[in-house]
Amino acid sequence: MSNSNVQIQPQSLEDYLGLKYAITLIPEAEGGYTALIADLPGCMTQGETLQEAIDNLKEAQQVWIETALEFGDQIPLPTPQSPWRSSGSV
Repeated sequence: MSNSNVQIQPQSLEDYLGLKYAITLIPEAEGGYTALIADLPGCMTQGETLQEAIDNLKEAQQVWIETALEFGDQIPLPTPQSPWRSSGSV
């Protein structure tokens, strides 16, 4: 008998980087974009283009998770997304 509600807790940096965190991209009035991962408090960055913002966010996510692992901080899992809600992920 299996329990499909059991979640396996990620252990390594690679495990966490393999998870699909929703991202938010915000166009700035003065140009460029702010990018953030709401599930990882404080994980945000900027870029002149959408691609630069996304690339910078991937790096910020990695540093955020590395730092949390180093200090033994809890790392939130991605919030489940509704099937009707469109969201990017890194």
